[in-house]
Amino acid sequence: MLKILKYMKKRDWLYALCGLVFIVCGVWLDLRLPDYMREITTLVQTPGSEMGAVLRAGGSMLLCALGSLAATAVTGFFVARIAAGLAMRLREAVYNKTMDFSMEEISSFSTASLITRTTNDVQQIQMFAAMGLQAIIKAPILAVWAIWKIAGKGWQWTAATGVAVAVLSAMLGTVIALVLPKFKNMQRLTDNLNRVTRENLTGIRVVRAYNAESYQEKKFEQANNDLTNTQLFTSRLMSMLFPGMTLIMSGLTLAIYWIGVYIINGAAMAERLALFSDMVVFSSYAMQIIMAFMLLVMTFIILPRALVSARRINEVLDKSAKIKDGTVTSSELFEQGEIQFKNVTFRYPDAEEAILHDISFTAHRGETVSFIGSTGSGKSTLINLVPRFYDATEGEILIDGINIKEYTQEALHKKLGYVPQRAVMFRGTVRSNVTYGDSGRGSIEEEMLWKSLEIAQAGEFVQAMEGSCNAAIAQSGTNVSGGQKQRLAIARAIYRKPEIYIFDDSFSALDFKTDRALRQALKRETGSTTTLIVAQRIGTIMDADQIIVLDQGKIVGKGRHRELLENCPVYREIAESQLSKEEMESA
Repeated sequence: MLKILKYMKKRDWLYALCGLVFIVCGVWLDLRLPDYMREITTLVQTPGSEMGAVLRAGGSMLLCALGSLAATAVTGFFVARIAAGLAMRLREAVYNKTMDFSMEEISSFSTASLITRTTNDVQQIQMFAAMGLQAIIKAPILAVWAIWKIAGKGWQWTAATGVAVAVLSAMLGTVIALVLPKFKNMQRLTDNLNRVTRENLTGIRVVRAYNAESYQEKKFEQANNDLTNTQLFTSRLMSMLFPGMTLIMSGLTLAIYWIGVYIINGAAMAERLALFSDMVVFSSYAMQIIMAFMLLVMTFIILPRALVSARRINEVLDKSAKIKDGTVTSSELFEQGEIQFKNVTFRYPDAEEAILHDISFTAHRGETVSFIGSTGSGKSTLINLVPRFYDATEGEILIDGINIKEYTQEALHKKLGYVPQRAVMFRGTVRSNVTYGDSGRGSIEEEMLWKSLEIAQAGEFVQAMEGSCNAAIAQSGTNVSGGQKQRLAIARAIYRKPEIYIFDDSFSALDFKTDRALRQALKRETGSTTTLIVAQRIGTIMDADQIIVLDQGKIVGKGRHRELLENCPVYREIAESQLSKEEMESA
């Protein structure tokens, strides 16, 4: 939890200092109330006392109560500002840290868990800062001050108060020991509930197509029940604290008056009035001490879960990203866009076998290099090494003669136009999706926007949409077809004007006619750009300058289409499964 405090700014510490001043003022005013109560009791019991003196003491008591209320309100304002600011910076820190993670770090936490840590865990810290910090500061001040005020007013009453505090501490310790492990489990169960919910919503079409609603409902119900049962266990235990404290407070009051009866009855007549006043005052101060422990109970209700949340947040913030920025921001070479793989081997984290073995090839500027192979042969993994979603286990990858690890990630990514297997659309418009991200131009170029759409064969259907380029795109692009999403994703890459295009099976949702027209337009308009294409269809890669055939993570063929038909059995087998004999002979 102490690590979290470093995200507080100087202004927050100033607010905390001001809050501390008002807490002390509030406690002082609260502890003045029994003094006025004693004065009123003495005046009422003393014959001949004036009503004005009683009213003045009562008025002072009322002013103290109102002053304490005002001090509490001001303290609440300062604490709320601290809590809100701290939560904002923690959310920002967790989000920014997550954005720096490679796919390896993201996978180690899971997406659902990272969402929980950014939302629910930060909320627990905010709740503790808003309520717990105020209580944890006020309670010791109130308890120590109250104990000092009652010191020497009767060891019997002091002993009774000590017994009450001991019983209260034992009850509090027992409950905390039982619920703390459950609080740790609760955040994990929240992660699981988010995972099941997210899985269900993102896969809703498959769920409905397979009539699996009842199956998903059972999964959600199980996750929901696990979380609910844990929350019920902790809530039931915590709910026992306040009735227990009420019983202890009532019992202490009874004990103080019971003891007072015997003390007053055994005292001389002249001393009885003073002893009676002491008993009334002692009872009030004893309640203040118990109140201080009630504040601590409120803190301990929130603190265990906040500690768990702080630990989970620190796990993210302390996680070091394995992919580090280099220092190169641009390359001076004339040949922009040249890619060279040198003996690259890659193994996924914690995997026993490497998925890529000794990969070496060069893609010169303006060339189209395609990758084909059976499912699981490592095609997508290979090209995902170029933008450094993962780093190669062995060997090196060069762009323009410089190892990609030496580039800053921003500089590296500016060289690339990347289109993933699943076209990703963001909520917004056609315009905001095509011009997405930092293209280095600072402002939208309308002519280039439409040119990108035309090259991607998306101009016609965009013009037909209501609003054209300003037509709304739903989250994940659910209001456009799969082929339309792919073409918009390709237009996004083209608009960027990169040195290198990376297409990870990005033409799979296109018909053969659109596929061919798109690739011809792309070659015609961006002929000087290096292009890497992963494809399953022979027709998509037949015209490539270089085709690399992968099998079980190894290069088993390299060359042009006609050469590979003659020299590479794996490629020929793929071609025979997709093309007719006439198509193969005419190729």
